Amino acid sequence: MRCTVVGAGAWGTALADLLARNGHEVRLWAYEADVVDSINARHENVRFLAGHRIAKTVAAEPDIAAAVSNAELVAFATPSQVLRRIVRTSFPALPRRAPLVVATKGIEQETLCLMTDVIEQEVSGATVVALSGPSFAAEVVSCQPTAVVVASSDDDAAETAQRAFSSPYFRTYTHTDVIGVELGGALKNVMAVATGIAEGLGLGFNARAALVTRGLAEMIRLGSALGAEASTFAGLAGLGDLVLTCTGSLSRNRAVGVEVGKGRRLDDVLKDRETVAEGVVTAQSARALAARQGVEMPIVDAVNRVLFEGQSARSAIAELMTRELRAEVDR
Repeated sequence: MRCTVVGAGAWGTALADLLARNGHEVRLWAYEADVVDSINARHENVRFLAGHRIAKTVAAEPDIAAAVSNAELVAFATPSQVLRRIVRTSFPALPRRAPLVVATKGIEQETLCLMTDVIEQEVSGATVVALSGPSFAAEVVSCQPTAVVVASSDDDAAETAQRAFSSPYFRTYTHTDVIGVELGGALKNVMAVATGIAEGLGLGFNARAALVTRGLAEMIRLGSALGAEASTFAGLAGLGDLVLTCTGSLSRNRAVGVEVGKGRRLDDVLKDRETVAEGVVTAQSARALAARQGVEMPIVDAVNRVLFEGQSARSAIAELMTRELRAEVDR
């Protein structure tokens, strides 16, 4: 197939490499001129995925219209808060019959839309597929065994994406619960910030396990309110991605939380980083979405207070531990 990946961060680069290794013709749109040059000249994304050689057949392209034209599958892997603008820019050249695969994880701040909603609003009649699951880019580009989910209301589109991405080291399952798959991918980043904060405070494995488990309960609560299937959160896009991002040493969101837990200011932590930690932005979007739906998410609230309202991490943990006692399962 002729495939295009829009967004040449670490994740977009890894997906482009995967598609190329699967024998597809791949163009990779990059905003940064130095990324285009390093991929085309050195077959390496020196800026965002240094030290990993990618397939020589990946062609980086600085012109988004040229990148997406005539593609048979387009995958978006941009930061969540610029996705709408980039889709709008590419719209005139987007092929109308190609599945649009959304590999971006997040909730848009202004509208509280999921990423597939953003695509559908900007591209009328689009066939959209959400791709999510436990997948560090560095491990995917190193051909480490990985399993993810592609979800769509269109079975043919999901199966097309499944065939395009699946390889001996990248196993792809189909799903129909787009909302659940997307929310799992977005909310786990907030929970990873929370577990990182606890780690930065010097708290132990008990605290991490509690945050992961109760974080999952919050994800299910919001997902159910939005029409997702609770069982989706027990799968790869829910529990799988949550465990990886909350415990893995390659997690950007966890790493940001660790530094905040140690007492550093959020602005100073982010200033030192080239890559985006989606959990920081999604924390605010998730809190607003939960408030709109009337859903209680105390961990999400605590992360927001620590990141944006000046509450100390230690006092936020104490508040979580001394909340009114309740049953574990919602009734």
